[in-house]
Parts: sequence; C-alpha cells; structure tokens
Amino acid sequence: MRVVWLIVAGAAGGILAGMGMGGGTLTIPLLVLALGVSQRAAQFVNLVAFLPTGAAALAVHTGKGLVSGGCLRYILPPALVAASLVSYFAAEVDQEVLGRVFGGFLVLLAAGGLVSGAAAKRAGRSGGF
Repeated sequence: MRVVWLIVAGAAGGILAGMGMGGGTLTIPLLVLALGVSQRAAQFVNLVAFLPTGAAALAVHTGKGLVSGGCLRYILPPALVAASLVSYFAAEVDQEVLGRVFGGFLVLLAAGGLVSGAAAKRAGRSGGF
C-alpha cells in the first residue's frame, strides 16, 4: 500500500508541477499524513522531485512561448535569495514547528484562493488568484 501512496503523491505532484503550481503543496502533505514521513524528509523528497519535473514543465511552457523573460529577471533573484535563507531555517528548526509553518502557509493559500474566487465571481469573471 505504501508504494501506491508514493505513486499517487508523485503523480499528484507532477500534475501540479506541470501546471506551474508547485507539486509540493500536495506531495508534502500526502507524504507526511498518508505515509508518516517526517516533514523534513518530505520536503527533501519534494525538492529532489522538483528538479526533473520543473525542468520538464519549463521546457514545455517555454516551447509554447509561455515563459516571460521580462518577469523572470525580477522574480528570480529575490526567489533565489528567499529560497536560500528559508532552506537554512527549514534545516535547523524543529520538525513540529516546520510542519506548523507549512500547514499555516497552506491555510493562507487556501483562504486567499477562496477570497479572490468569491471576489471574481461577484465581478463576473473566473476565480482564482
């Protein structure tokens, strides 16, 4: 059964990565909650899985002309700095705290999606961020 859950987590993460949404928002909770993997190990697995899935998605999106170099030059530098700094935090902080921070992020993400979706519906357009 464990292998089935690993396949489900991989497929779900790949689907989200292919859409440019980041598979970790689903992969990490599946690994932690369904398989009992530690938060830190789940985040490491997600980072390793992200490299090939992100490269594949980037190749497809670039090939279709969907990647804007203008946006990347502004988004990439602060993203690299933030990822580096937060990686140190994630490696040092207690696993329970790490899980709570990640869970809080998911709750905020979901709430933001609900609020922006409701506002978009009132305005007569499709929802989401």
